[in-house]
Amino acid sequence: MLSPVKAIHSVLFLASAAFIALAMAPRAAAAQPATSSEEIAAMKAELEALRRVLPDQAHAMTDVDYHFANLWFAARFANWPLTEFYLNETRSHLNWAVRLRPVRRLASGQELDLRPVLQAIESSSLNDIKSAVGAHDAKGFEAAYRQTLSQCHGCHIAAEKPFLRPHIPEAPATRMIDLRPIQ
Repeated sequence: MLSPVKAIHSVLFLASAAFIALAMAPRAAAAQPATSSEEIAAMKAELEALRRVLPDQAHAMTDVDYHFANLWFAARFANWPLTEFYLNETRSHLNWAVRLRPVRRLASGQELDLRPVLQAIESSSLNDIKSAVGAHDAKGFEAAYRQTLSQCHGCHIAAEKPFLRPHIPEAPATRMIDLRPIQ
């Protein structure tokens, strides 16, 4: 029996897969004969239904929070393989968050494209974290981690959410994973 979290993730995965399949359908349909207006209306309705069940960006960012907090503590314990794992998970979930909502509409009516913001963070401080992890450099890791927090807050400010202020975590997010290295 699946845990409630795994069940939710399974449903989200299936909904995401269906959403992608439907998003690709118009391209595939271009090679097909003309579709009736009823079929088009049904596809639009199904696409809208799938959009309603997809997680929002806040859900993906909760996962980022989880992985990024554990990243800090894995490095504190000098568990470099686990640190690398949590760095990769952080990157993956940041990309997921941006795929879910690549452009945010601001109060001014302008749009903030999050893709170049994420690319800048990935190519700077997240790469610095990766280098520090590879070198088992605790001081370099801490500096890069703090810089990433600053860049994350810069993104939140740009997205008109300055109240989302990341900081060094006080406790690991995980309650089950032993963050200490294998002896």
